[in-house]
Amino acid sequence: MSDQPRTAILFVCLGNICRSPLAEGIFRQAVAQAGAAERFEIDSAGTGAWHVGSPPDPRSVDVARRHGIDLTGQRARRLVAGDFTRFDLLLGMDMSNVETMKAAAPAACSNRVHLFGAYATGRAFEVPDPYYDRGDGFERVYLMLREASDRLVDRLVRASVPPSGQVSSIR
Repeated sequence: MSDQPRTAILFVCLGNICRSPLAEGIFRQAVAQAGAAERFEIDSAGTGAWHVGSPPDPRSVDVARRHGIDLTGQRARRLVAGDFTRFDLLLGMDMSNVETMKAAAPAACSNRVHLFGAYATGRAFEVPDPYYDRGDGFERVYLMLREASDRLVDRLVRASVPPSGQVSSIR
């Protein structure tokens, strides 16, 4: 294991069964492909408690599997107060997630909360919830999350830029 400090990233959506588990899996794959997996602690959570303990939605599991990612070991959990100090970055899938987190975050930690699409790519976009989608919404979400994850890896690994609000630097 490297002597570099680990960057802790939490991906957050509403129920932690569709978008955030998929983001967690995609980002894990992206940092592994960049040879930097040991530099990160990666997790996901939901702002709501409806699905605590449940596996990811089968459609998220399926789209991930088609792209070589296994989500079957993940279980939904709810965002807790300690997450704001434990994680360097808390990345919400949409503005509702971000607003919920900012309202709950201690003032000293609010700079750790960001919209994932905007933080990763510099373009303010939300990742839509595909839960009620009957079409190819999960594949579209996968592609959005993949692009954002690749850009985040570029930002944090290849360019060695520490995340804003990070407790320890990536040097």
